[in-house]
Amino acid sequence: MRNRYLDLLRFLAIVRVVVYHVTGWATLTLIFPAMSVMFALAGSLMAASLARSGPRAVGRRLRRLLPSLWVLAAVFVPAMLLTGLALSPRVLLWLFPITDPPANNWGALALSIIWYLRDYLWFVLASPVALWLFRRAPLPTLLAPYVVLVTIEVGIYPAPPVVREFGLYFGAWLLGFAHHAGMLRRLTGRVLYPLSLALAVVGGAWIVTHPGPRGYDLNDNHLGNALWSAAFILVVLGRAPAGVAWLERSRLADRLVTVFNRRALTIYLWHMPFVVALTPLVDVVGWSHQDPVGLAVRVLLVFALVGLVTLVVGWVEDVAARRRPELIPAGSSRPTGPPAPSDRGPAGRPDVGETAVRAAVPAQRVPGAPVTVEVNAG
Repeated sequence: MRNRYLDLLRFLAIVRVVVYHVTGWATLTLIFPAMSVMFALAGSLMAASLARSGPRAVGRRLRRLLPSLWVLAAVFVPAMLLTGLALSPRVLLWLFPITDPPANNWGALALSIIWYLRDYLWFVLASPVALWLFRRAPLPTLLAPYVVLVTIEVGIYPAPPVVREFGLYFGAWLLGFAHHAGMLRRLTGRVLYPLSLALAVVGGAWIVTHPGPRGYDLNDNHLGNALWSAAFILVVLGRAPAGVAWLERSRLADRLVTVFNRRALTIYLWHMPFVVALTPLVDVVGWSHQDPVGLAVRVLLVFALVGLVTLVVGWVEDVAARRRPELIPAGSSRPTGPPAPSDRGPAGRPDVGETAVRAAVPAQRVPGAPVTVEVNAG
């Protein structure tokens, strides 16, 4: 049973990431912090899988994640080996990128998006323990990544990169846990909106007072990114509608959202190589980043090329999910009813953490850049 609102959020996040990587418009990261939204949605799905299947959900999630990476590696790793990448045991990291796999000069830029899979793998592996802690102490567990990030950013704790990544994005993943548990939905407006506003103000102030090399780009500001994104997620998930009827009435829009969701990983993995490949057009054709027509053409070209690759290899995502392979996903994705967040653990008992939150939170009635040599997170 699919939640089409969450599908719509994922669709918008993917489109925003691609457009940002073509245009480099820093404002897009503030308008829609796509990467944090994607991690929050993934965290919600991971919590649902763990509640349904227990620790076996980890293996299933990895099974759905890795084959699309292996297809990408089968094309680009030999190409990099032929153009200067040294053959070493670290090349095997392309099979399971628990840390950054090796790349040569052009590959490091074209495949810079691998960081997302690296973080995703860490978060999936940590989720059984994190969910156990979350059910018993939801608020301390939810706050922990943000506390860690603050200590890192103010210089108290010079953490290794993996800990910093947990501080930056694992908070969004845990907000996905809270969404699945129904915590965000039960926050009253008197709590949710002031909290979101406070996070946005503090995060925005940090961004303004600590600009990066690309100005007010969230990718250059870890603490500002985490706080601003948390405010955004609280609103878009905490006030998520029961459905999106207009989407279901539009056959084209509904199909487009379905295709992007069924091919999300393929689109994400393959778009950056095409963004990099089309960059020389800026000099050859004269499409500057101030030329709206040139930018629009480049965006359309990237989506067209990604669409072609998706037709060729996107079916791998169907195989990984144990669905019937399709060139263009056409299966019905309409929900049979509005999915409601579960308040119960895998054994049908109320979660201890949820009981604590209910006591603390009043119940609510619910009526019914330009592309450069920098590595851009998205």
